[in-house]
Amino acid sequence: MFKNLFGKKTPQKEFITITLNAKLQPMHRADLEDALSIVLDKQNIGDICGGGSLLEDNGEIKECDIEIEAIDSSEQAIEHILSFLKNTLSPKGSRLRVGDKVIPFGEHEGLGLYLNGTDLPDEIYQNCDINEAWAEIEKLLGEEGSIHSYYQGNTETALYIYGNQFEVMHQLIKPYLDSYPLCQQCRVVKIAG
Repeated sequence: MFKNLFGKKTPQKEFITITLNAKLQPMHRADLEDALSIVLDKQNIGDICGGGSLLEDNGEIKECDIEIEAIDSSEQAIEHILSFLKNTLSPKGSRLRVGDKVIPFGEHEGLGLYLNGTDLPDEIYQNCDINEAWAEIEKLLGEEGSIHSYYQGNTETALYIYGNQFEVMHQLIKPYLDSYPLCQQCRVVKIAG
């Protein structure tokens, strides 16, 4: 008679924090969260309960967090999460925290392409299109990398590219950077790796 009075024990919840060494705008982090949420549901691991961004002094994103309220934080559950990230976005220098345990991870390198937004002749800004540059860079990268986010600052626009190897990605896009007028005076920076 008293068996059902107290019911089954509810699973103990634990929080998992994924800190990605990735410069993702909130909307791009949300896209990743949506895809991760499907894996969490399918594997009965838990639910995404939050996320956020750490900013540089200039307002540029430095890294971002995804918070998971987990009902399963076993090694197998962690492996499912890390496997998903490996197949989507796993910049070197990232980490996963569960309880007091911190697990470093990351396989992808990052390339920040900073386009000069103030010092080029006006006709370049009028006649060139950042969307054209974006599409061409994606095409040139092929399977080696992809643009995952961007940043619009006061003096520069940054495209954040993550992929297998910084040097390979840089060499693939360098001829285009040297020839497209909007890419004059651009900066290329290693942002993960």
